[in-house]
Amino acid sequence: MTEIQPEFIQIDRASEGQFRTELIAGLIAKSACVSPKYFYDALGSKLFAAICELPEYYPTRTEVNIFEKYLNEIVASVGKGATLIDLGAGDCAKAARLFSALQPVQYVAVDISADFLRDSVRHQQQRFPHIQMTGLGMDFSSSMQLPEVVPSSKRLFFYPGSSIGNFTPVEAVAFFQRLRAACGADGGLLIGVDLVKDHDVINAAYNDALGITASFNLNVLLHLNKLLGANFDIRAWRHISFFNAAQSRIEMHLEARHTHTVKWLGGERCFEAGERIHTESSYKYTVVGFEALLQQAGMMVARSWSDENNWFMVCHARVM
Repeated sequence: MTEIQPEFIQIDRASEGQFRTELIAGLIAKSACVSPKYFYDALGSKLFAAICELPEYYPTRTEVNIFEKYLNEIVASVGKGATLIDLGAGDCAKAARLFSALQPVQYVAVDISADFLRDSVRHQQQRFPHIQMTGLGMDFSSSMQLPEVVPSSKRLFFYPGSSIGNFTPVEAVAFFQRLRAACGADGGLLIGVDLVKDHDVINAAYNDALGITASFNLNVLLHLNKLLGANFDIRAWRHISFFNAAQSRIEMHLEARHTHTVKWLGGERCFEAGERIHTESSYKYTVVGFEALLQQAGMMVARSWSDENNWFMVCHARVM
């Protein structure tokens, strides 16, 4: 019996020069910054997996509990037999939990690199040989042009984990507009959204007692050393995270412990003591605020589900 093999397609792959240009521009900006996508090298991905197991980090377990409790209602709302398009698929585990209930005819795992997806998608293909599977390498944050192997009808985009919070509200509207165009008339979106709650709960989730989130944040400097040939010393930096109530977002920064100069191939910057590199923003929404965001993009909430504390929401949205 021939073993079924999934298909892998790399839509676009940023060159080393593009990565360098983006990273250096962020490092030399008046307020230094690094995109959170650079958290996820091999070690960063493992550290984030560990974060998801922490008692302080409520989003992952709360979202899983919502799916478990309301699975039948979710399936009734989104329907069975769709093409399930998993944005930021990673290890594909979140989508795989839904396969038996949703019965997708095709599963499309989307991440920045098709190579990164290979082992995960092949593992799921062995578990679910009746589902056609494709690993798709693309930066979906800037484009939603899918190849012809992805049917244009009955598309269900899956975006769990409150990753939408990494977009500013303006960026989120533009992202939803691209999704709306890609959905077609009969498509939809199943998305996880972190809600506004007691600030102490939010702050604790990004400042865990074990310091794993701090390690996750600091690891981006080690990644930059590899990508840029830089000489960041993580001992010269500290993890800073706090909830910015005015912006309704958690912010993560790396703060210089003392004045020092960081060098990379072709450049350098002197960071003063207390100067920060902004590494992540994660916006938190009210239910009404998130619905308004979708409406600006021409989409509407079909159904939504939340936990008993109203800390997190899973939302099914459709084209208006």
